[in-house]
Amino acid sequence: MINQAMFVFTFAAAIGCGLVAGIFFAFSSFVMAALGRLPSDHGIAAMNSINVTVINPVFFAAFFGTALLSLVLAVGSWLWWDQASGKLLLAAAVIYLVGSIAVTMVYNVPLNNALAAVQPGTAEAASLWSRYLRDWTMWNTVRTVAPTVSMVLFILALIGRQASDQP
Repeated sequence: MINQAMFVFTFAAAIGCGLVAGIFFAFSSFVMAALGRLPSDHGIAAMNSINVTVINPVFFAAFFGTALLSLVLAVGSWLWWDQASGKLLLAAAVIYLVGSIAVTMVYNVPLNNALAAVQPGTAEAASLWSRYLRDWTMWNTVRTVAPTVSMVLFILALIGRQASDQP
């Protein structure tokens, strides 16, 4: 029963990581570049609008739900610790929590708050926007790589676990 729950949680975490990675990938690969082509006051307004609308139950379920699953799997990794799967679970969970959640809170959210506080149409806003595009995208790329790596590790843990259950 517990092994089955671990399997289901790991499967769900892999899917959650894939969803989150895809969202972040879109921003790093083309959304930010598109916003950067706009005049700074329009780009700032668009990004501020995105930052307000992203606070919704669907995104939070994917982003923080995957974090919760990662916490559960980090603790539960000891159940599979005698196999590589346990170590893969722990690594995947830590990478997601640090690379997605911690990076968001330490880097991206403060950048978003600074952008929301600036007066659009000023030289200060244009300067901030230029730095924001560079710095936010760099940290967002970290947030893209982390859940991608976590997804792969969660999948490898599942494959390893299935292989060990075979007679």
